[in-house]
Amino acid sequence: MSRYVLRVVSLAAALGVWQLLTSLNVDLWLRFSQFPTVVDVARAFADRVSGGDYWTDLTDSLTRILTGFVLAAVLGVATGVLVARSRLAEDLLGPVLEVVRPIPAIALVPVAILLFPSNEQGIVFITCTAAFFPVMVSTRHAVRALTPVWEEAVRTMGGGRWRILGSVVLPGALPGIFGGLSVGIGVSWICVISAEMISGQYGVGYRTWQDYTIVNYPGVFVGMVTIGVLGWVTSTAVELLGRRLTRWLPRTSYVPVGRPRTPVSAAPTPQVAVRAEGDSQKQADAQQQGRGDTDQEARDEHFV
Repeated sequence: MSRYVLRVVSLAAALGVWQLLTSLNVDLWLRFSQFPTVVDVARAFADRVSGGDYWTDLTDSLTRILTGFVLAAVLGVATGVLVARSRLAEDLLGPVLEVVRPIPAIALVPVAILLFPSNEQGIVFITCTAAFFPVMVSTRHAVRALTPVWEEAVRTMGGGRWRILGSVVLPGALPGIFGGLSVGIGVSWICVISAEMISGQYGVGYRTWQDYTIVNYPGVFVGMVTIGVLGWVTSTAVELLGRRLTRWLPRTSYVPVGRPRTPVSAAPTPQVAVRAEGDSQKQADAQQQGRGDTDQEARDEHFV
């Protein structure tokens, strides 16, 4: 509970610093006088929530992000497993993937406009492309890092290729797969907002850009806060799902530095005390016998 309280205090302190700097119009290299205050943003947020356009934008952005992310998750995991398990697939797909991977997804906006008949499909394509490569790369590395002994054990018991894939490859690579999914959902939000700003109709990114063009800075910050909250909620959902599906993994508990956990020792029972006394007597006899053997070896060596 103390950790959650500390997190709330940290967030409240950041908001307090923001309110203080903007209300005092501080201009020390950074021009906080141009920023809206926390109160202005909260008032604009309340006005925006009471209208219908806010929820329409929210629904459109969530639909685009979820559609593109689900497609990226399916294609990324399948491609990562295929490239990691097949040399032929690696030779055929590897060069193309490595050439396309460094290209930013937002740079594909002109390609999406030319390729797809509607902006909606183009935004989904950009979102899917942004999340595809983190998922694919993480899956590929996770599959290649699996211990070969597991696969050999399944083969020894008569398991085939699909049995190995279902009982060894996918379960063993799940931690790495969900690591890529966590990265992919964040990158998807970045790219879907950028795509909505450029070629979208409705959506959180589109509305944020419109507020910027009409110099409505509190509305811009409303969009930024909305994007941050949505990104945090979706990434937390992916992380919780990953923990749920990998609950068989050992979890390490957090121990603060300088406060080691010491087990509480209880008073020994009479049986435990007698057993401990007997063990100590056996150890003493063994040590005495070891010293006797050492002395005997020393005398023999001196005699020789």
